[in-house]
Amino acid sequence: MKHFLMGLLCSLFGFAAVNAQAVPSSFEIDIWQDIVTADTTLHAQMIASLPAADKATGRAVLILPGGGYSGLAVGHEGTEWASFFNERGIAAFVLKYRMPRGQHEIPLQDVRQALALIRSKAQAWHINPNGVGIMGSSAGGHLAASAATLLLSTERPAFQILFYPVISMERGITHQGSRNNLLGSRQTPALVHRYSLDRQVTSATPKAFITLSSDDKVVIPQNSIDYYMALTRAGVPASMHIYPTGDHGWGIRANFAHNKEMLNSLSNWLKE
Repeated sequence: MKHFLMGLLCSLFGFAAVNAQAVPSSFEIDIWQDIVTADTTLHAQMIASLPAADKATGRAVLILPGGGYSGLAVGHEGTEWASFFNERGIAAFVLKYRMPRGQHEIPLQDVRQALALIRSKAQAWHINPNGVGIMGSSAGGHLAASAATLLLSTERPAFQILFYPVISMERGITHQGSRNNLLGSRQTPALVHRYSLDRQVTSATPKAFITLSSDDKVVIPQNSIDYYMALTRAGVPASMHIYPTGDHGWGIRANFAHNKEMLNSLSNWLKE
């Protein structure tokens, strides 16, 4: 009997070890298993890119591409970032979140579920559940900042990286298309205030890296500047990098004139 139990335990541990080793470095997963529909635009999926286990630092980043809350720039604001983070031992997860179509709760629900899923798989994916940050570009930056300011303290990311983000929902500051797609016809003062994220910053908001171009005509710099000022007033560590040219939507594209400088600044910030 003793030998049988020992054999069984060895088999179980061996099976677990094989499965741990069998986790692929890149894979896609539905984050809501209970959503079944023929309309794929109603699915929220996550593309995972894991660093080699011996290089993993325990940190991870959930990446939210932009697209004005009407689509997703999954490439240069999403999956093309994977190697940058993996080379630094950071797991990268690109979230293909659902479009709100005026139902403002939906994108943040997807982010909440994605963060919870990553943390639930922390051991298998070599991640410290307390080291999961978030990154977003443009409207994806608004969603990332929403997670940093509106989620419960236990749900929030450990850090936030924002590229030319939409921050305010106030007319004259916001990107109007993002506001219309997020809030729909219910653009009440209360919702405008809630999703104007510079007004939601507290001392519990996670540290931030913000980058943008001063000549951005799509999402005007006031969005980032107001958020940065709100963070500093609240005593939250924040680093902001403004480049003289580039306009909007450059992501990790090499043809952005300040690409190398931007990547170097982000790399150094991640080391801090």
